[in-house]
Amino acid sequence: WEHGAHVTMIQRSSTTVVRSASLMELGIGRLYSEAALAAGITTERADLIDASMPFALKHIGGQALTRQLKERDADFYARLAAAGFQLDFGADESGQGMKAIRNGGGFYIDVGASELIISGAIKLRSGVGIERIQEQSVVLTDGSELPADLIIYATGYGAANEGIAKLISQEVADKVGKVWGLGSDTHGDPGPWEGELRNMWKPLQQPGLWIHGGNLAWSRFYSHYVALQIKARMEGLSTPVHRLAPVHHAG
Repeated sequence: WEHGAHVTMIQRSSTTVVRSASLMELGIGRLYSEAALAAGITTERADLIDASMPFALKHIGGQALTRQLKERDADFYARLAAAGFQLDFGADESGQGMKAIRNGGGFYIDVGASELIISGAIKLRSGVGIERIQEQSVVLTDGSELPADLIIYATGYGAANEGIAKLISQEVADKVGKVWGLGSDTHGDPGPWEGELRNMWKPLQQPGLWIHGGNLAWSRFYSHYVALQIKARMEGLSTPVHRLAPVHHAG
């Protein structure tokens, strides 16, 4: 678009959208900002506060934040919906944060593209998929055809298990099972409930394999505990594990 291309976005399903400035002011900024530092909340303290909230309760905070965001940005959401963009705020209105925790996708932190959709600078086709791709066009599931010189797939992330299969083997990926998600039985996060992120930062069914990830705060915080667990084993210390995570949804 910035270089003169005529862009049409095909939105196949609804998306959670939150404006970056609003998320910072009402959510993240309470822990991570200059104002938070001035109030005595250091980065280390902020990481600990965030990690101390049980996953079983995090959706409550997400629901409260969603209510605030919808009130603050009501006009923004109304204009985006009027442009034809399909919106949702999560299975239980718990918003972008819980979507990230449950299935790692389905959301957009807006830094400008939404206004381009609202203004029509980026054209939108929502609620349809791609039936087939032809030499110079895309045929949609409603039978319409869009001329296209270039197609960009912006389809989100695949399952972490796929990375394990490519890096090591499908056998190991199946042995570990699903990675990420809580077992909330919401879209992309099938049950049973586990109460913590699946197979993250802890011993797995595959000895010697550790999985580390998340945003900057979680990577910073949990890296200490992954390192301690590995160091203990390297030093030959006793490292009893209460229970290895059960394997669900292999493959």
